[in-house]
Amino acid sequence: MNAKELRELTDEELSSKLHDFREELFTLRFQKVLGNLQSPSQFTKLKREIARILTVMKEKGKKI
Repeated sequence: MNAKELRELTDEELSSKLHDFREELFTLRFQKVLGNLQSPSQFTKLKREIARILTVMKEKGKKI
């Protein structure tokens, strides 16, 4: 998702997406430790998505 699409979402939807991405990042960390990680580039993608969501939330004035 790009920032323009994220700005159109409600605060609840943004919070939900943020929670989902953080859970997925947590799962990837476990996969890395266990040696089951398929694509290390997923870390970068997830971190960027999380940063985009946080940026949009701050723009809207939503307390994180």
